[in-house]
Amino acid sequence: MTRITIVIAAGLALAVTLPAVSAQAQAPRTFVSAAGSDSNPCSFAAPCRHFQAAVNATTVGGEVDALDPAGYGPITISQAVTIEGQGWSYIAPPASGNGITINAVSGEVAIRGVSLNGAGIAGGTNGIVFNSGGSLTISNCIVKNFVRANGDFSGETGNGIWVAPTSGNINFTIVNTIAVNNVSGIAYLPASGSPTASGAIDHVVATNNGDFGIDVNGYLTSGGSAAVSISNSVASNNAQYGIAVLQGPGIVTVTIDNDEISNNPNGIDVASGTAVLSRSTITNNSSYGVTNNGTLDTFQNNQIYANGNSNAVQYNPLTPVSLQ
Repeated sequence: MTRITIVIAAGLALAVTLPAVSAQAQAPRTFVSAAGSDSNPCSFAAPCRHFQAAVNATTVGGEVDALDPAGYGPITISQAVTIEGQGWSYIAPPASGNGITINAVSGEVAIRGVSLNGAGIAGGTNGIVFNSGGSLTISNCIVKNFVRANGDFSGETGNGIWVAPTSGNINFTIVNTIAVNNVSGIAYLPASGSPTASGAIDHVVATNNGDFGIDVNGYLTSGGSAAVSISNSVASNNAQYGIAVLQGPGIVTVTIDNDEISNNPNGIDVASGTAVLSRSTITNNSSYGVTNNGTLDTFQNNQIYANGNSNAVQYNPLTPVSLQ
């Protein structure tokens, strides 16, 4: 037997004795079930147990479907994918963590029909955090009971939905969704950087939140811009503001159309930046219906009544002016 033959024979013997190493193939559509296992291939016939395992087994741009009601665990998403919760999927965050964290490099992430609940979780938590990606669509979801830890008011925790890009061009759409009993219901609040964002918030209810119902805030950025439309939505019974607008180095423009803003201390607060207000009802806010220290353009088709301070609108320089 030649030396070459000996080497080949030894190699074959080694291959036989080594255990097989399997790599789970990715599929464009994967499934999770209450009766599934994360060791399964996440197929319809053999579903996984948790969203994270299914996301890992899904090709870029694919979809994860929940087959039955269950809690499917927190997720970190780093690719374009759709999570189809069917209205019966539940996610609780880990202690001091997020229910869903999105760090996608590009493409669209869609979250549909998922309930996120931070109740009973230790530490500061968030529902959905969008750090990066091309676009995010959230539809038919509920985010509730997310809190801050140790009285921290930095904005890093306590958000039902937190849009927090620090760079790039991003789009986000939030539709047919409820944000209740969080510190802030929905917050566009980058912690730094110069992102450019375009957002649409439609048919959303932001209620009973501890700070803001909806907060569009570029104060901590070093530049960039955000243009956000809020339409056909309700911001009520929040502890500070129904809708807040604040720009810093990052320019902020908000369109508020056909919304109800009621039963907050302050209905709409334009601390800086620009807001356009039309076809909206602003009522029963205990301090002011509208405060404006930025630029507020209004059409004469709003209903602003029964607010505090004799229904005055507070304008810069903080002098109440009677509504005409």
